[in-house]
Amino acid sequence: MTTFAQRCGVHDAAREAAVEQVLRRVAEAGLHTVRVAWCDVHGLMRAKALTPPALRRALAEGVGMVSTLMLKDTSDRTAFKVFEPGGTAALPGFGQASNLVLLPDPASLQVLPWLPGTGWLRADPWLPDGSPVQWDARRVLQGSLARLAQAGFGLRCGLEVEFHIYRITSTAAEGDPLRAPWPGEPPEVEMLHPGWSLLNEAWLDRAEPALAIVRETALALGMPLQSLEAEMGPSQVEAVFDATDALQAADQMALVRRAVRMALRRAGYHATFMCRPPFPNVMSSGWHLHQSLVELATGANAFVRAEPAAGCDERDAAHVLSDVGEHYLAGLLAHAPGMAALFTPTANGYARFRPNALAPQSVLWGRDNRGAMLRVVGQPGDAGTRIENRLGEPAASPHLYMASQIEAGLDGLQRGLRAPRATEDPYHPGAERIPASLPVALEALAADAWLREHLGEAFLAWYLQIKRQEAQRFEQAEDRDDFARREYFSRL
Repeated sequence: MTTFAQRCGVHDAAREAAVEQVLRRVAEAGLHTVRVAWCDVHGLMRAKALTPPALRRALAEGVGMVSTLMLKDTSDRTAFKVFEPGGTAALPGFGQASNLVLLPDPASLQVLPWLPGTGWLRADPWLPDGSPVQWDARRVLQGSLARLAQAGFGLRCGLEVEFHIYRITSTAAEGDPLRAPWPGEPPEVEMLHPGWSLLNEAWLDRAEPALAIVRETALALGMPLQSLEAEMGPSQVEAVFDATDALQAADQMALVRRAVRMALRRAGYHATFMCRPPFPNVMSSGWHLHQSLVELATGANAFVRAEPAAGCDERDAAHVLSDVGEHYLAGLLAHAPGMAALFTPTANGYARFRPNALAPQSVLWGRDNRGAMLRVVGQPGDAGTRIENRLGEPAASPHLYMASQIEAGLDGLQRGLRAPRATEDPYHPGAERIPASLPVALEALAADAWLREHLGEAFLAWYLQIKRQEAQRFEQAEDRDDFARREYFSRL
């Protein structure tokens, strides 16, 4: 009799060897629990905690998961009428809150550094008949990477992630059964440092006990952490990670974001990756995605231009970027309004787009210009030449953020698009604006025919329904700060 893993077409001799290896590692490490985890569309980890005796069966047959977990908005409210006829007509296999199957990847084992005796395995969702769930964000990225590979390229990504860490002063509100709204209350907090002094060493020193937990957690999980910094805003910090291939970078972002929150919480801190915490005088956090295409045949950076093209000056893309790089850059510009809802997916995130705040406001690119949406970094002949997208927020789904870049860039490559000249005035009032709110961004995404086709009509219809429910609830909230405090600050 075949196993579920075999029916899914993913089990072979190599996976069988990996299964035996992970079972040995679990035994040798004396683990008493292994979490089987999956990253949802909001970038949140969902997990089941298995005992070691249950792990072998889970690796062969998977673990059941209620399908409504793929239909939730950020408050965990289901966005589809699963118990009504036709409510999931566009989602075959999702009716009546049916089961999906999480199949763990045996090669993904991590021993959680903050929790003795506990391991972690990444899992992918499957329908019970062994077919893949096409609405899974990680599968969307894998599909985009496959299309990019057909064009002869891979994608490398480096991450710069800003976030806030606070010291918990009281958990009374979140622990009071008489004050248990949906979503729940966050803890009461105080700041780690007062901010308004970028890279202040004294602020870095004050934040060190918390940053030490971030550093130790990230490195113990094998993340390519390069630096930790005291950012401009009060209690704001930044983590910088070296470039890796896109799928690995997305997986690492999803894991480290949740790991940091859990490890810090055990030490009395509250970390949040929401863009703009609901306090006066805060600075918004961004997630800057550095990216370059790699030639699969040679491993070379496909964005590098050996010397400026004839007749170009420094404001021309062809001064520093290869033709491939310019086409990719132009594709990102062409689809920026449609992509905004994928890498700024919360209602809170749009408060960041304001002038002269080291955040973009318009669909522009610039040479080493931190006010532009796209910042081109490098010089002619520089092997590190790359494009930095400064539009993302740290709460974004990493898999969808990167998938959207690939699809937009591929359009630029296929159509041979050319970029306009670089901006020297990124906050000029006459430039095309980034969508100013989540509802506007969702409509721009719905109107982008290329993204609909290549990310998938069914996927985008599903995504839009979930995010429109969230956007509508935000627009109707009597107290939007309270909405952001409980829905984003508490959970993201």
